[in-house]
Amino acid sequence: MTTYFFSQLIINWYHKYGRKDLPWQKNKTLYTVWISEIMLQQTTVKYVIPYFKRFILHFPNIRSLDKSKLDDVLYLWSGLGYYNRAKNIYKSVKIIREKYNGKFPDQFLNVIKLPGIGRSTAGAILSLSLNFFYPILDGNVKRILIRYYGIMSTVQDKKIEKKLWKIIESITPIYNTAQFNQGMMDLGASICTRINPKCQYCPLNKKCIAQIQKAWDKYPLKNKKKIYPNKLFWFVVIKYKYNFWLQKNTQKNIWNNLFCFPQFNNEKKALNWLQEKKININTYQKMISFSHKFSHLILHIQPIIIELTHISQLHEENQKNIWYNLKNPQHIGIPKPVQRIFEIFKKDIFKTRIIKL
Repeated sequence: MTTYFFSQLIINWYHKYGRKDLPWQKNKTLYTVWISEIMLQQTTVKYVIPYFKRFILHFPNIRSLDKSKLDDVLYLWSGLGYYNRAKNIYKSVKIIREKYNGKFPDQFLNVIKLPGIGRSTAGAILSLSLNFFYPILDGNVKRILIRYYGIMSTVQDKKIEKKLWKIIESITPIYNTAQFNQGMMDLGASICTRINPKCQYCPLNKKCIAQIQKAWDKYPLKNKKKIYPNKLFWFVVIKYKYNFWLQKNTQKNIWNNLFCFPQFNNEKKALNWLQEKKININTYQKMISFSHKFSHLILHIQPIIIELTHISQLHEENQKNIWYNLKNPQHIGIPKPVQRIFEIFKKDIFKTRIIKL
């Protein structure tokens, strides 16, 4: 199959079956496509949609985003994960103001210099918003190429990535680049899926090596099963009515710049900290423990709860320590495990979830 017919089949399929009503596809601008592409890094379209809508509602343009605080951005990002993406957006908007007069750049070499943007993301932003001729190579596109050309490789293989870039550069059409790129992403997301692809509906199935061999499960090769390290955190949930004590995490590890419950490596350290704060540890109770998976580790969380009789028992409130009000929440970034605990209290069912000592 010539490169022309490959690209034409994708474009024809896109016009008939592709996604055209996603929030960032309506009234497209460089800004909105940029935000969507950053959000979509390592996150599914379905999960991103409500976050994108809320983000654009609060920050409809670069100027409004530039006037915001990092806490405001992290607040809207809370629960989406991979918070460095939000920080990169915040850093980028300052660069855009200083270097590009507050307008998102439309030159590839300028776009790729912005924090958190690589070759594929830069190409996606410029092709999808302006129809510029730039190929993309995200996970979906890699999977299609590996199966179609019968390349025995994993998706993450850096050596093969150079080969895949050469292939996608040769088959991406000069005209209708946006439709082709979107079609490739949509095909990978809906037809050429990682598990149980719908090969019978694929426009490329007649020449696809994986389909001809009836061996889609061999392409791409599976990565070696990753062994995740395990870590234990004790969360100290200090509560006064609808107020909860949170600390801003300033350590450059997980949840940097997000507000969390005080966290410790073991129970003894947690109780010692409470004693230092002159809080009666005889009143604490354990909540049900749970796990939270990161891309690099599994975190096991054991929350303990203490309810204060007077808010003045803990009064070191400042920019790094706050009483978070569940009825009238402050605009701050909160990681998903903290949100998960808050949901228990919001439903007012926490008494049934606590295990008495």
